[in-house]
Amino acid sequence: MRDLDITEVARRSGVPASTLRFYEEKGLLCSTGRRGLRRLFGPDVLERLALIALGREAGFSLEEISRMFAPDGRLAIDRKLLVEKAEELDHSIRRLSAMRDGLRHAASCPAPSHLECPRFRRLLSAAVSSRREGTTAKGVGRAPRKRAPPTFRPRA
Repeated sequence: MRDLDITEVARRSGVPASTLRFYEEKGLLCSTGRRGLRRLFGPDVLERLALIALGREAGFSLEEISRMFAPDGRLAIDRKLLVEKAEELDHSIRRLSAMRDGLRHAASCPAPSHLECPRFRRLLSAAVSSRREGTTAKGVGRAPRKRAPPTFRPRA
């Protein structure tokens, strides 16, 4: 298969050219050369973008994702890191499920005031304690992330 120029990669992957250049700057992608002023990428770039998108969707940082590739470009995924991320997701799922259930209860609570409802008060306490611990719905114990580049969506 032939190399793809940056425009073709952007079109086929749905990832803007600016993000492709950013990923290259961060070492996540490597262009194979140029055709005029346009970067060229090997045909495996679409699969690599899919892996980056999967990592981003799972909550990995770009730095963590970059460590999942060996210097020769092959996958070198740290299985321990995957287990840690899965445990972090399990924790988030439990916390978010409890929040969802509390909100559903609050929506249909028969108490005259939400502040008179013991279950709603527990929901308030949980929200306060999670703030003190530095946890949020977006990540456990993490600083707020900058907006992630768009995810890869293959086009037919």
